[in-house]
Amino acid sequence: MMKDFRRFLLYGGMLAFPCSGVLAEGRGTPPNIIFILCDDMGYGDLGCYGQQHILTPNIDRMANEGMRFTQAYAGSPVSAPSRAALMTGQHSGHGHVRGNKEYWPDSPTVMYGANEDWSVVGQEPYDSRHVILPEIMKRNGYTTGLFGKWAGGYEGSASTPDKRGIDEFYGYICQFQAHLYYPNFLNRYSVSRGDTATVRVTMEENINYPMYGDDYAKRTQYSADLIHREALKWLNAQDGERPFCGFFTYTLPHAELFQPNDSILKFYKKRFFHDKTWGGSEGSRYNPSEHTHAQFAGMITRLDTYVGEILATLKEKGLDENTLVIFSSDNGPHEEGGADPAFFGRDGKLRGLKRQCYEGGIRVPFIARWPGHVPAGTVNEHQLAFYDVMPTFCELAGDKRFPRGYLNRELPGDRFDGISFLPTLLGDDGRQPKHEFLYWEFHETNQIALRMDDWKMVVVKGKPRLYDLSTDLHEDHDVADLHPDIVKRMVEIIAREHTPNDLFPVTLPKP
Repeated sequence: MMKDFRRFLLYGGMLAFPCSGVLAEGRGTPPNIIFILCDDMGYGDLGCYGQQHILTPNIDRMANEGMRFTQAYAGSPVSAPSRAALMTGQHSGHGHVRGNKEYWPDSPTVMYGANEDWSVVGQEPYDSRHVILPEIMKRNGYTTGLFGKWAGGYEGSASTPDKRGIDEFYGYICQFQAHLYYPNFLNRYSVSRGDTATVRVTMEENINYPMYGDDYAKRTQYSADLIHREALKWLNAQDGERPFCGFFTYTLPHAELFQPNDSILKFYKKRFFHDKTWGGSEGSRYNPSEHTHAQFAGMITRLDTYVGEILATLKEKGLDENTLVIFSSDNGPHEEGGADPAFFGRDGKLRGLKRQCYEGGIRVPFIARWPGHVPAGTVNEHQLAFYDVMPTFCELAGDKRFPRGYLNRELPGDRFDGISFLPTLLGDDGRQPKHEFLYWEFHETNQIALRMDDWKMVVVKGKPRLYDLSTDLHEDHDVADLHPDIVKRMVEIIAREHTPNDLFPVTLPKP
């Protein structure tokens, strides 16, 4: 990480690239793609989305040099199913993974102890019969890398990176372990190293100190920096002979509020003179934290430096004009570990947080940059969701088989739900097909949401609530009684789109 914060402040001014050229298809070479997915960043956490307290010059410049979407949605209000929508091209009424189902032997505390004699750690696996995005990209000649959170299957399952189209992986197989930034181990899989399966990499400098308590601060191997270094190493290894597709799924700015006490954090400790502390709570997975405002702001600024280094690396290698870079977040902001979204105004004037299907839980920042192709400095209101990424990448790769060629008829209800938004990316809104509706469901809070034009229905424990987002963006006024015809139509769509899933049940509204 950067030692001198002044370098960081200057870094945001180094990334002015020309916007010229023709479509990669015209040159016979499909574009490289990098999808940067951060963790629990709210819609209003970036300067380009209105944030006043946190410096994000690199991401703001990325928005100025590309397209910033204002109505982009995650796949779910929590991590694993949101990433599943991205990877499978299915919304959460059709996909298999619809929640953060965890697997471990006895209890979460085992995961954070010294005992590593357990073998099943991670989340519900993606259905191996359903093709996922890295597999499609690999079939189209791309080399693939994923650095950060996997969350697509527990260790040893049929859905780990080595079995699902990933050439290089470094990070967390288990997203539960990823709640802490100084872990006992990370996971690695590398075709170039000759690995035959995903393995563990022990953090030798961390395991000498306990995972909780005062001595936790003596751990030195900070996972976010380690993951980013591996991502840059992989990016630097790309020689241009094959197109590459990288998924940089960083854990920042998820709790815990803990990071190196370097120039970034020290800058914010001075900036937030009256700061908060969090002493922890009974049974919490997080260590107590001082300077919680400074910690959170520092995490986002640290992430911003990662983005700056990625863009600078692409320019140095002469790859930036043939690389589409997308930045987004897996769901809305959280209140875990002492985080204080109210202080930062993080929800961008949206109602709801993580785990809620209101706008604040699912509407996310979404920025695309591709010099010469994506019009610079544009703001777009196209409504898209994570399950649109798969068909977009397929179109970029020139894949003619999607979706028909990838449907598995042996999987009941198997389908893809996305629509390519490549026309919008290229500035051709007039050619852009639009969704009739967008759909979400989440079993933990027993919520379902449907957006149809400006109408938004949120179903809580079977009760539908209707909002007109054109006049009520904060979803304060339930107008269901005033529009029974709209309610009837949307309830019918929900009944049609929901496929039963015993692992993640929800209560449907009555017709």
